[in-house]
Amino acid sequence: MRSLFNSIAHRYDFLNHTLSSGIDIIWRRRAIQLLQPFQPKQILDVATGTADLAIEAVRLNPEQIIGIDISPKMLEIGRRKIQTRKLTHLITLESGEAEHLRFESGSFDVVMAAFGVRNFTDLELGLKEFHRVLRIGGCTIILEFSQPKRFPIKQMFRFYSRYFLPLLGGIVSNNRSAYEYLPSTVAEFPDGEEFGALLRSAGFTNATCFPQTFGIASIYIAKKEPLSR
Repeated sequence: MRSLFNSIAHRYDFLNHTLSSGIDIIWRRRAIQLLQPFQPKQILDVATGTADLAIEAVRLNPEQIIGIDISPKMLEIGRRKIQTRKLTHLITLESGEAEHLRFESGSFDVVMAAFGVRNFTDLELGLKEFHRVLRIGGCTIILEFSQPKRFPIKQMFRFYSRYFLPLLGGIVSNNRSAYEYLPSTVAEFPDGEEFGALLRSAGFTNATCFPQTFGIASIYIAKKEPLSR
C-alpha cells in the first residue's frame, strides 16, 4: 500500500480533483462544516495523504492539527502545501499507521479521515484506535466513497470506476494498476449501515451517515460517549 501511494503521489491531487470534477472539494468542506458544533481544539487527520482535509479543518480554528500517513511522498507534498499556505504553526504531518496510533488515549477532540479508511489493513482495529485516542464527548468524521444504489447512477458509477477511471488515471499517473486497484476497494468497502455497525462495534454511538451526490460518497459521524453504569 505504501509503494502504491508513493507511486501516484505526484499526480494524486490533480487526478482527485479532475476525476471528480472538483466535487471532492465540496465533500471535504461539508465534512468540516459538520464538525463546527464540536469546536475542536485538537484534531487528528488519519490517512491525511496530501493534507487536503487537514488544511480544510483550519476553518474550525483549532489549536493543533496532526496528520498521519504511511506514504512519505504524499506527506512531502502535503508539507509543501502547508508551507505555501503558512500553516506550519498549526498543522504537523508525520508518518504513522491507523492501526497503531502513537498517541495517548483521550488526546483529541476529533479524529477524521477522507478517502483512507477503506485502505486500512485492519479496518476494525483502526476504528478502535480512533475511539481510543478520542476524548469523551469527541467525535470521528469519515468521508469515504460508497456505492450508489439507484438506477441509472449505480450503473454509470460502475462503468466509470471499472473502465474510465483506470484508463485516465493510468495515462496521467503512469500507473494503471493503481487506478484499477483503488476502485476495487470501493466495491469491497462496507458502506452505509454496514459501516455504521462497525463504528458502533468499535465503541462509538450516534453513528450517522450523510450520503453525498447520489450516494457516490458518504460522510459518517459518530461520537465517543461516557461509559454507562
